[in-house]
Amino acid sequence: MRPTNHDTIRQQVRTAYAAVANTGSSCCATAPATAGGCCAPSDHSVAELLSRGIGYSAAETAAVPEGANLGLGCGNPQAIAALQPGESVLDLGSGAGFDCFLAARAVGASGCVIGIDMTPDMISKARANASKGSFANVEFRLGEIEHLPVADASIDVIISNCVINLSPDKAQVFRDAYRALKPGGRLAISDIVLTAELPPDMQAEVALYTGCVAGAANIADLAAMLAAAGFSAIRIAPKDASREYIQHWAPGRGVENYIASANIEAVKPTNPPSPSGRGSAP
Repeated sequence: MRPTNHDTIRQQVRTAYAAVANTGSSCCATAPATAGGCCAPSDHSVAELLSRGIGYSAAETAAVPEGANLGLGCGNPQAIAALQPGESVLDLGSGAGFDCFLAARAVGASGCVIGIDMTPDMISKARANASKGSFANVEFRLGEIEHLPVADASIDVIISNCVINLSPDKAQVFRDAYRALKPGGRLAISDIVLTAELPPDMQAEVALYTGCVAGAANIADLAAMLAAAGFSAIRIAPKDASREYIQHWAPGRGVENYIASANIEAVKPTNPPSPSGRGSAP
């Protein structure tokens, strides 16, 4: 895919999620606003119920400022991140800040959390939520997840929730994630993976791309990208039960036959090779 196509895709995604930030309207192809997944419901209680359905506890959904949980995820990266007090955490595609605020509670005042999002409207919403909730150890930075605005080897844990599938250059996402992590640092990601080849008409549909369907990669390709970036201890575990809610992302289209949510984990070795060719600091 050519860089110009990459930029077109990013702009389509940015436009879709700016609408979510500003109106709470759905980014899905044909699903109503209450469908869920990576499509934001307009009702706060519906967003909470959807989050409970993908692995968040009632305590977690109640612990963040109102408006931070947009119901955009496909899993709970907190459940696999094993965050510890004092750690530095980076959230790729942080949206309105939901996962960042939960991570901030886990790492405590001695830790820090940085959220990265390429949509200015989401950054503004997240910063307002951080102020509303008095989260002093969280900050939000505007940027693309392929070119993270953080220093080399500065992060203990990278989390992300249903966002990397939206990137047109996933290999670069993993290369720059590797650059940003400290030796021994880890990835803890919830995302959508391809379990069967999408029909050509679905692959070409913009609304299915921005709706977290058409941009998914298969497990073998994702594992190869992670390994090429330098990661070890790679584990990608699809969750078949996720198809139950995925079917509502584009009702009647059968998208659940082609994609599933998965936990994606990997570690940067404690003695990594030279970072040459793995991306550079912005």
